[in-house]
Formats: sequence, C-alpha cells, structure tokens
Amino acid sequence: MHSVALLLQQNQPDPEMIRKIVTAMFAIVPFLIAISIAVVMVPCWFILKKAGFSPWLSLLCIIPSLGTLVLLYILAFSNWPVFPVPGSAWQNQPPYPPQPPYPPHA
Repeated sequence: MHSVALLLQQNQPDPEMIRKIVTAMFAIVPFLIAISIAVVMVPCWFILKKAGFSPWLSLLCIIPSLGTLVLLYILAFSNWPVFPVPGSAWQNQPPYPPQPPYPPHA
C-alpha cells in the first residue's frame, strides 16, 4: 500500500515501480481467485451430495459466474433424487384396548 501511495503522489510515475506493482498483482490475484472458487465449490459439493446428485457437478464452479449460475438453476428447478427420509424415532402409541363396560347401577 505504501508503494501505491507513493505512486499516486508523484507527478510522473516510475516505470520500475509500476512494473513491481503489476508483478505483485499477477502473483496475488490468481491465488485469491483460487481461494474464492474453493470457498464456493466445497459447499456446493456437499449440497449436491445430500441432494442425490453427482458431487462432481460442483466443478462447474470453476467457471466463476456462468458455471455457478448454471449449477444454481440445476439445483433449483430439478427433482432431487434423494431417498425418502426414514421415519422419526417417535412412534405413535397403539390405541388403548377397549375398557369393559361399567356394571349397571341398581
């Protein structure tokens, strides 16, 4: 940041300084892009797996905006082939047996 401030303060920017800044940007930006793709791809992998789709569809996230948008539309508008959820642990109790009739009152 210090070099950017110096670059903005000078009337005539030094070409060597500009070259160093651009080189640093070329080294940092691909790393940041890879991290942002991984941040989106990992949750998509687990969502696709839980939805019953092939988790390999999450590789669409490599194409940052178009691939992720296609994946979102696949998830939103398709039938999810998941298995039915097993019954809950709570079981309905069977009805009580009928009670014997009360004796008639005299």
